Amino acid sequence: MAVVTTQTLRMVFKNESGSNFTISLDNPRDDATAAEIGAAMDTVIAKNVFLTPGGALVSKQDVKIIDRSTNDVYDPV
Repeated sequence: MAVVTTQTLRMVFKNESGSNFTISLDNPRDDATAAEIGAAMDTVIAKNVFLTPGGALVSKQDVKIIDRSTNDVYDPV
């Protein structure tokens, strides 16, 4: 049985209507700092990179790095 561990960086923003908008990135750098991630989010907001159904992104809401382990219990031959 093979166990695979992956990480996902989840950045949550608020848009003009007050709804959440999430951007998820697989396999973030292990040495990424909170300051770097916050600065990247600030750039996304300032450059108006995404237009959501609820309008432009206006603020940072949350950031998480999610670790996920997957156990491959069956592998067809």
